[in-house]
This record gives sequence, C-alpha cells and structure tokens, in this order.
Amino acid sequence: MIKIKDIIQHLEAFAPPIYQEPYDNAGLLTGSMEAQASGILITLDVTEAVVEEAIARDCDLIIAHHPIIFKGLKSLTGKNYVERTILKAIRNDIAIYAIHTNLDNVHHGVNRKICEKIGLVNTSVLSPKKETLLKLVTFVPQENEADLLEALYASGAGNIGNYSDCSFVTKGTGSFKPNNVANPYIGKQNERELVEEQRIEVILPVHLKNRVLQALNQSHPYEEVAYYLTALENANQEIGAGMLGSLPEPVEPMDFLNWLKEKMSLNCIRHTAPVSRKIKKVAVCGGSGSFLLSRSIARGADAFVSADFKYHEFFDAEDRIMIADIGHYESEVYTKELLYEILSQKFPNFAVNLSDTVTNPISYL
Repeated sequence: MIKIKDIIQHLEAFAPPIYQEPYDNAGLLTGSMEAQASGILITLDVTEAVVEEAIARDCDLIIAHHPIIFKGLKSLTGKNYVERTILKAIRNDIAIYAIHTNLDNVHHGVNRKICEKIGLVNTSVLSPKKETLLKLVTFVPQENEADLLEALYASGAGNIGNYSDCSFVTKGTGSFKPNNVANPYIGKQNERELVEEQRIEVILPVHLKNRVLQALNQSHPYEEVAYYLTALENANQEIGAGMLGSLPEPVEPMDFLNWLKEKMSLNCIRHTAPVSRKIKKVAVCGGSGSFLLSRSIARGADAFVSADFKYHEFFDAEDRIMIADIGHYESEVYTKELLYEILSQKFPNFAVNLSDTVTNPISYL
C-alpha cells in the first residue's frame, strides 16, 4: 500500500510548496500523512458532490487544484458548503490535498498545460519571480574539485534555464589552524596551514537548499566545511506567473478566437475588440490573471488568454493587446489532466481517477 505522504512528496517535488503565494492555503487539508491510500480522485474543486463521488469510487484521497479551506474556519457546524464538505470528508475518512499557486508558478505546471492545449511553442514564464535563487560559494582542495562538483550537480545545483552543470571556479590559497581536538583532512593540530584551494560558485533554487547543503557536507573532504549562501535578486526564469508562447504561424484575431474556443472546449469567450494585426505571440494565465495584463503588453503579446477580468479592465487593452477571458473554470479544468499525468507516471499500478463531477459554479444560457 502507498501512504498519503508518498503521494504528496511526489507532487511537492514537482511543485514545491515554497512557491505558493502568501495568501494561499495549499497542502493537506484533512486526513493524515501516515494514512494509507487505496485510491485517488483528481478534481479542480472540492464540493460535497466530489466527496460523494470519492465515496462511491472507493477513493480515500482527493487531490484538488483549489483549496476548499481558503479563509480561516471558526466553526464546523455545516452552515455553508465549505463546512459541509469538510464534515463529509472527515466523517468518511477521506483526505483532501490541494496543490494551488505552487502548481501555477512552476514552469511545467498549469500554464504550460494551457499552452499545450492551444498549440503554443517557444514558451517561457511570463513574469519570473525574484528572490527564489541562492548562490553557494565553497572552497575545496584542487584534487577534490571534480567529485564535489558532481555531487552538487546531482543534488540540483548549477542549473540555469536550458543549461546544467553550471559553475564558476577560481584558484586561491586557504588558511586555517586546527585546534587540539580537530581531526584535519590536511595539516596538523595547532599549526597554521596554507592550502591551494578552488573556490566553487553555483546557483540553486531555494527549494533545494537543504538537499544541496547535504550533498556539500557529505562530499566535502574537510571536517569543517566553509561555505556562503547568498540570496539573489535575479529573476528565476523557471518560476513565476503566467506563460508566454508563440503560435506556429500568425493568424487573424477572429481565427485565433475560434481556434481557442475549439481547443479549450469553450461555450463562449469574453474579449476585447480584435487588434489591428495578426496574432502571433500569446500570453496565458490560468485563473484570475488580470494582474498580468501590463506585463503581457510589455512582453509584446498580441493576445492574453486568462479569466475574471472586470469590466473596466477591458478598457486597458487599448488595441495594444486582445484580451480573451475564457472563464476561471474553463482556464484551469485541464489541470486535472496534468495531475493525472504526474501521478499515473509515478504510480502506474495505483488507482488514479479523474473526477466526473463538473464543479463549475457558472452556467451559460
């Protein structure tokens, strides 16, 4: 049997929780990490109907994109759908796990799935995040340089975009004096030692900090390892909001909207007037993405596909971009497919199910 924590660890390796937004509440919302799971039900939202479906299909773990508990709960009396849903899950021993803005913010997450659905190529993060990278500096004898670098690369350090095994190495002289209880790799107790050393610098994402430091300490020959960790202001091109990509060929604005409607299985699209040029570069953001409109314009997008635009925000397009508001549910429903792919590849012999319950609260006449 597989424990819930094994499933969650795999999901969080794909979309580390450290990348969720401060306002978010992703994570395990009901249930125990140590409990065993016999079946998974994947959904966009958790509702009473979804919990009932999980019961009927013998699934004791629901994995959702949107957290059912978003604001603080002060009671559990069943007075609204959130409380009734949580009570039903607890009574039936069903765990609920949400993987939300952390899945939005990784480059291979929600927005990459939208790009795939509408055929965008040459994709990149639309608004990369800062303060998610660290620089590690350490010092090692020249004969140990290669082994240490290999260990650091294997732990996930030294990746920059499409390049791996990235580092910078300079030669210098290290100085130290072991005391009378030290067990030095080089030198003698109570004698100052000068050693030709290599200064190694690598970049790493913040979520790999502990793993990289573990590799450093395990692979370094010194009893006391000298190193520095520095937070970087650099934008992390692998982490951030939205994505930007290109259509294989430019198309007329109305042709793009019809293409979008077909590929995303839409009933309708709220959009601004077509721009006075063909659509080639497209920005996307699953869910409420109006905060990325100015960024989409600055990056040269011809169209922006997202949801939840307010009336006056449509005026901000000003023929610089065409806004295509496809609906919150419609923009993120294919997150279910993404989660299914992640889990079924890792646990091929485990019961991973896509929910049949339509959780869209909006109907169209």
